[in-house]
This record gives sequence, structure tokens and C-alpha cells, in this order.
Amino acid sequence: MTGRVPPLVIAPSRPSGQGRGPDGSLVATTSAKEVVRAWENFASGEDIETGVRPEILASWYRCRDRYDVDRTLEIAPGARGDEAQRTDNGVIYTALGGLGALAGQAVERDGAIVTVTDGDGRVLGTWGDPSAQRRAELHNLAPWSSWSEECTGTNGMGTSLEVSGPVTVTGPEHWCEAFHQWACAGISIRDLVTGAPVASINISRWNASLSKLVPPWLTKAVACVEQEIYRRAVYEADKVLAEFSKKCAQSSGSFMAMDRGGNVIAANEEAIALLGLAGETPIVAGATEPAERWIPDIAGMPEVVRWAKERAQGNAEWSGYARLTVCPGEEAVPLTLRSVVDANHVVGMLCAFGVEDGEAYEGTGDDTFGPLPRCVIGMRDDRLVLLAPSEIRYAEADRNIVWLVTERGRIQAATRGLDNVERLLKPFGFRRVHRRFAANLRRVAEIERGIKGELFLIMDSRAHEFVPVSRRHAPDLRRMLGV
Repeated sequence: MTGRVPPLVIAPSRPSGQGRGPDGSLVATTSAKEVVRAWENFASGEDIETGVRPEILASWYRCRDRYDVDRTLEIAPGARGDEAQRTDNGVIYTALGGLGALAGQAVERDGAIVTVTDGDGRVLGTWGDPSAQRRAELHNLAPWSSWSEECTGTNGMGTSLEVSGPVTVTGPEHWCEAFHQWACAGISIRDLVTGAPVASINISRWNASLSKLVPPWLTKAVACVEQEIYRRAVYEADKVLAEFSKKCAQSSGSFMAMDRGGNVIAANEEAIALLGLAGETPIVAGATEPAERWIPDIAGMPEVVRWAKERAQGNAEWSGYARLTVCPGEEAVPLTLRSVVDANHVVGMLCAFGVEDGEAYEGTGDDTFGPLPRCVIGMRDDRLVLLAPSEIRYAEADRNIVWLVTERGRIQAATRGLDNVERLLKPFGFRRVHRRFAANLRRVAEIERGIKGELFLIMDSRAHEFVPVSRRHAPDLRRMLGV
């Protein structure tokens, strides 16, 4: 483990009778009755906007409306027996295990435990006070149990895997009533390439609150582990670039190189012209830095990359092809993906346009996205905002954070990633018009043509609110709007 981990302070003393709900459960604020009342109302089926922190309310919505978690659950279920949690994360788990063991020694005197999970919420190890561990085992808070939100509701481990940054869950903020006397704080470690959670570390305490110093400690502690993730991302990019250079020297045609997450690391001149990447200097030279990589604006590409990575695992000779619409308004073209493998793990893909080779991608229909949400959830200040899709004029991405521009101002979406937000809003008339924008076509007031023929959507003529339309999306947009 690289970097220096700061000292950990849990709490100076045992709890008093303050900060408890009417049932004796812990609460995160002085308004104990308000938190308990919010949980009871929401669990009974009501929609609420106040009485609980926005990140907790967003989690409750996921538990109730998406995952259908039984709030009377008393014991966490066992984790699945598969070994899909990539052995290439072994170095990260080892570093986290060392961190957990050190933290466990620090919290033992305060009656707390430290838990490390993998990216699916499966507990890998626990350390700390033996009596607290025995009490935790009554809820199956022990190795090889599953504490993801999908399985066990709102909790420090599972909820940290759903969001960025440290998360605290205290008393009745837990979705399951059996955990209302626990206080916990967790943080996830995320893959820089895919954005997916790799692991989490969590501190739990029964019948006592946690110090406000715990979340900052978690943030500093995982930064040490994230150095290893960054190092690996750069190493993998170098491997992919080497294969890309070799491929370009041996063959002609349009080629691009992608990392495991489907982000473009490099493209040759033919592919740059095809994709409209002119001027993207890091892509021309090769983007080893994760922040400099390009998200390809090709509908269906994320699903194809996930399929290819899964099929290619452990097979250095694998290749597969799909037919995708690279330029909107034109016919779909074939593209072949070939895996780049290092130490028996897929580290990236080489994409050749206009070629069909290997296994065919059959794909899935748009009806496989699952049930639609009753509302779109946003976050502003200390409130969770419930939005009707018709209120949203457009969505704008700032990397993985999405901002919703609405009648009530600019609001951060609770859902991360523009692809995910567009998927939720597509049935309500939203379409991607740019790699950073998805617009509500029902709210387009005017269309303006730029000096060089580019298009801009004016969503609010009073405010002169412009949304750019990329050249690739212009033909489809004209067809959908009938202009």
C-alpha cells in the first residue's frame, strides 16, 4: 500500500440518551422524530421530500422502487458463490485488507468494527472489537455475506457503492429496521477506467454514533489505494497503445484503440475523420491519462464493448463484430473488436471499422432497460428534488456528473453518467444531441444555424438557452423534428 494513512479517531466517549428516536434507535441529526417519521411514511409508500438527507432519500428510492428490498429483513443474505470478482483486483484487496487491519486495531477500544467488501458488496473481511463482531454476526455482517443496497438496503457499504465520496448511515436512515441501532460510514474505491466500484471500506458501531472525523479519514485512506488504480490504468493504456501502433503499421483502414471502459485512447487519421475527432490532440498522440480519453458518440457502443470484454475474457485471440450507426442518418456499418490481453486479463480493445470478423453481436432491444421510474431524482443543496420528466429541458454531462436544467433551476441528477440518464428519459422524448448533451425534444423552442452550418437548439427563448447539436446527430435530429 502506497501513501501514508492518517490516524483514525472514532469517538471520545460512549453515547448518552441524546440523538435517539422514540424507539431508542440512533439518528444522524437532533431531529430524531423527523427522521423516524420520514422512514415510516416513505416505507409505507408515500413520496417525501424533507425529513432526511438527500443522499439517504435517494437510497430509499432505490431500495423501495428499484430493488424492492424487504424492510423487515434482519439478516443479510449470503453472497453469490461465483468468482467473477476479478482476480486482477487482488492487489487492491490486499492493500485494503492491510488498511482494514490497521483501522481495526484503532477502533477496537471504541467498540467498532471495520469491514472491507468487493465491488458487489460481498464482505471480504472484518476487524475490530470482538464483542462488536459477534453482535454484527447476528445480522450476518461477516465474510461472504452480501451488503449491497440491492440485497440489504441502505447501509454504509452498499450505499457507498452507489455514489461517490464517503457516506454515513445512522440509525433509522438504514432501510431495514433491524439495523436501526447501528451507525456506519463507508466509502467506495472506483475503477478510473470504467467508473465502476471495485471495493469499499466501512466502519460500523452498535448503539453509538461515529465521530465527524471518520468520513475525512476514509477519504484520505482510500486515496492511498487509488494510487495503485491510477498506476494500473496508465500501464494498461501503454499496453493497448503498443498493440494499436503495431496494428496500424501492419494494416490499412480506420482503427481506434479503447480501454476496458470503451473510452478512446487513440485513433488513426481515417478513424478521426470518420468520428469527427479532428483537433482532439490527446487522441491523436495517445491518451495514457484517463481524464484525457474520449467517449465515442456511437449509439450502442457501450453495450457492445461490455459484451466484447465478457466474451474475450481469458482468450487473447478473440474477436467479434457488430453493426452500429457510426454517423447518424446513415446506414449502420460493421465494426470488429479485438481484445488486448495482458496476464490473461482484457485491458482494452482494438476497433476496426468496415470489417466483420469473429463472433456476431446479437444485441438486445430497448425494452430491456427495466421498469421506468415514477420520477427523476435530483439533488440540490440539502434536499432531494423529485422532477417530472416534462420539467427538464436538457441534461448536460460534466464527466460522470449530470446536471438537469429545469424549471426549478440547475439540479444535479442522482443518477451518474449521461448514458444512464438518457436511458431513463428516452421514453419521454429525450435524445442525445451531443456527446455532452441530451435534450427534451418536446421543449425545443427554436433552432438556430451557426456560421459554419452547425445547429443550436434554443430550449428557452426568453433566456436564450442554447444546446449545441453535433454534426453527427444533426441528420437524425432534423428527421425527428421534421425540419
